[in-house]
Amino acid sequence: QVQLVESGGGLVQAGGSLRLSCAASGIAISITTMGWYRQAPGKQRELVAVFPSGGSTRYSDSVKGRFTISRDNAKNTVYLQMNSLKPEDTAVYYCHAETAWAKNYWGQGTQVTVSS
Repeated sequence: QVQLVESGGGLVQAGGSLRLSCAASGIAISITTMGWYRQAPGKQRELVAVFPSGGSTRYSDSVKGRFTISRDNAKNTVYLQMNSLKPEDTAVYYCHAETAWAKNYWGQGTQVTVSS
């Protein structure tokens, strides 16, 4: 059974930083495309960052230069380092996994709130 468990969300002032973690079980992230998405109230879920299993990281234009996705294969954990946070970054952040056989999995989400 595949599980993705996010942690690290919270309340932070604008300009601050947070690091989200996504601990995976049931899959090996080293051979899985891992990503972070977010969904703000009243808006559609959007891609924030993706780390393909065999490619380069990609970011949405809105977070490029401020957020960094990384992974620790030994811990089977993916991270999202978020710096210079803005109020518009407020959302529920979801960890996503797409396996080599095109199965998709989601975490339960973690709330990030940035106050102005």
